[in-house]
Amino acid sequence: MSGKLYLCATPIGNLGDITYRCVEVLQSVDLIAAEDTRRTLGLLNHLNIEKPLTSYYEHNRREKGEFLISEMKNGKNIALVSDAGTPAISDPGEDLVALCAESGIDVVPVPGAVAGINALIASGISTKRFTFEGFLSVNKRSRNEHLKSLENEERTMIFYEAPHKLMATLRDMYTVFGDRRITLCREITKIHEEFFRTTLKGAIAHYEESPPRGEFVLIIEGKSPMDKEAEKAQEWQNLSISEHVEMYIGRGMTEKDALKAAAKDRGVSKRDIYNEYKR
Repeated sequence: MSGKLYLCATPIGNLGDITYRCVEVLQSVDLIAAEDTRRTLGLLNHLNIEKPLTSYYEHNRREKGEFLISEMKNGKNIALVSDAGTPAISDPGEDLVALCAESGIDVVPVPGAVAGINALIASGISTKRFTFEGFLSVNKRSRNEHLKSLENEERTMIFYEAPHKLMATLRDMYTVFGDRRITLCREITKIHEEFFRTTLKGAIAHYEESPPRGEFVLIIEGKSPMDKEAEKAQEWQNLSISEHVEMYIGRGMTEKDALKAAAKDRGVSKRDIYNEYKR
């Protein structure tokens, strides 16, 4: 009978945030796979847990993943932990979970801290709908393509960022998004926990004066539907009625639908648009 993979969420700062269940699982498994064995050993020593450790991280995930799958097929239960927080989120643990799914091995989540969610709920920005975007690429072109794809995103956006890349990221975001509200969260659950609520422009000015330190979670408000309507109006406000209708026809609309859309934009009757268009 195969063993199981336990996804164990560990504290993101304050060691008191580990759950009773997580401690029980770490005590009971046969092996713990860790992103950084030295860091995890410190946590285990704090909990008075002695268990075999093996490394599992980005650069060994393929060969180590096969080893871990083999161990679980032989009946061993394995706990997967990241350096902090919940494994398999912006983390190579995602690949191990996929391998387990392919191999028919049970995966058991052991809930706990997630930096992005904790940052979101304390940000002061809408939590009704949100999208997790993780880390942006270090490649400038890929980073800009990622941001451009979110230009019209109405949901709150969650990003992770390292301090040495923060300024470049904020400037790129300001170029694409404009001056949106942002909450920059750092040292969550730690002594120097900080939630800096400002705008992208304000954040750039602040960190030009005070160089950023620590890992950041960025919570950025989505695009307002009112902003979208304003942009839509900007498209046609300098067009004649004929040009306005032709704009929609050029996008694939029938003449009838184009007349109706232009009338709605301008707040007039379709007949008025028709008479002017056919003049």
